[in-house]
Amino acid sequence: MNTNRLLIILATITTLYFSVSCVPVRQYQDMKSRSEKCEQERDYLKSQNKELTEKSAETDLSVTKIQKQIDALKLDTLTLGTSLRKMIVQYDKINQLNDELMKKLKLKNIESAEEAQKLLVQLQQLQETLQKKEDDLKKMEKDLNMKKTNLDELTTQLDEKDQAIQKKNVRLLELESVLSKKDSMVKALKDKVSNALQGYEGNGLSIVQKNGKVYVLLEEKVLFQSGKWDVGTKGQKALKDLAAVLEKNSDINVVIEGHTDDVPFKGTNGIEDNWDLSTKRATAIVKIILSNSKIDAKRLMAAGRSQYMPIDAAKTPEARTKNRRTEIILTPKLDELFKVLESN
Repeated sequence: MNTNRLLIILATITTLYFSVSCVPVRQYQDMKSRSEKCEQERDYLKSQNKELTEKSAETDLSVTKIQKQIDALKLDTLTLGTSLRKMIVQYDKINQLNDELMKKLKLKNIESAEEAQKLLVQLQQLQETLQKKEDDLKKMEKDLNMKKTNLDELTTQLDEKDQAIQKKNVRLLELESVLSKKDSMVKALKDKVSNALQGYEGNGLSIVQKNGKVYVLLEEKVLFQSGKWDVGTKGQKALKDLAAVLEKNSDINVVIEGHTDDVPFKGTNGIEDNWDLSTKRATAIVKIILSNSKIDAKRLMAAGRSQYMPIDAAKTPEARTKNRRTEIILTPKLDELFKVLESN
C-alpha cells in the first residue's frame, strides 16, 4: 500500500478523533466520509490478507513443480553418471586391448603380409571404436554439466521462492495478529460496556458489535423528553456508568451521534430544526461524559444527523420511535495496524 495514502488516512482519522463540540453538517459529512474510507481500508486489508494467502498457495504449487523438476534432473544425472562410469570401463578395456594388439604387432613376427593386413584392419577398427567412445564420452560429460547447471539454477530459484514465501508469511502473521488483537479488543470492550449498562439493556438501550466497533444505541425515552435536549436523571446515570468504562480504556475514541425522526421540528428556545435538535443532544451527552470523568476531550466528537439516517424508513409511529435515538460509537485506535502497513 502506498505510504502517502496511508499517511493521508491516518491524518484524516486523527482529524476526526481530535474534533470536539458541534460539527457543521457539511464538515461532519466530510469527516464521516473519511471515517468510512478507513473502514474500506480495513476491508481492503482483509481482502489483501486473503489475496496474500492465495498467492502463497500458488507459490507453494510453483515450488512443488520446481522440486519435481529437480528430482527429475537428479534422476537424469544419476543415470548419466552410471552410463558414464560404464563407458569409462569399456574405454579402459578397449584401450587395454589396443595396447595389447600394438605390443603383439611389434613383438610378433608376422609371417605373412595377409595376417599383418588383418591385424592392421583390426587395429584401425579398434581405433575408430575408441574414437567414437571418446566422442560419446565427451558428449555425455557436456550433457552432465548442462544438467548440473540447470540443477543449480533451479535450486537457486527454489531458495528465492522459499525466501519470498517466508517474507509473505511473516507479513500475513503480523496482519492476522493485529486484526485478531483488534477484534479481541472490540469484543472485550463490548463485554465491559454491557456489564456497566446491564441494568439498562432491554429498556431502551442496546449494545451491538459490528464493523470493528461497538455501538451503544439509546432510545429517546432513556435520555430526553420529546423536543428537549436536557438529559434526564436516569439517562445521566447511564452516561456516568459508561464514562467510567471509557475512562479506563484510553485507546478508544468516541463519536456521539444525535438522530431524530422525520417530523419537522417547530423551532423553540433557539432551536430551528431537527439538525439543531440532534446536534444539541449529542453535545449535551459529550458534556456529561467529560464532567463525570477524566477522559481526554480529544477522544470525543459530537455530531447531529437530523432525520437522514433512520433505522426504519416507514412513516409509522413505531418507526419514528426507533429513529429518535442517540448512538454512541466506540472505535479502537488503529495506530498499531498503520505501523504494520507502513513497515511493509
